[in-house]
Amino acid sequence: MKKTFTLTHAKLKPARLIDAIKHEIKKYFKRERNKQLPAGADYWAFDCRFGLSEAEAEKVFPSDINKQIDAAVAQDATEFYVEILAKASNYEARPAAQEEDEI
Repeated sequence: MKKTFTLTHAKLKPARLIDAIKHEIKKYFKRERNKQLPAGADYWAFDCRFGLSEAEAEKVFPSDINKQIDAAVAQDATEFYVEILAKASNYEARPAAQEEDEI
């Protein structure tokens, strides 16, 4: 998903529009997670970018997207850009030495 969302709408109140945008992003995550994993992959990972424009977009964690949207609204931005790319990943085992240090 690579999309620029506008924060103005003729008929919707701003709070409802923001809720609709957050819901659309949440649905995209769910739809991507439900896709069949390729052979040898353990889970879906997401590369996310967020910014007021595509040129200004910076990497963010998927869990921080809603916070970034709220920050853009607080700055009275008229639009923002979200990029979410799913990739199949594998869990990496922790080194044995590190596990012993944590115990």
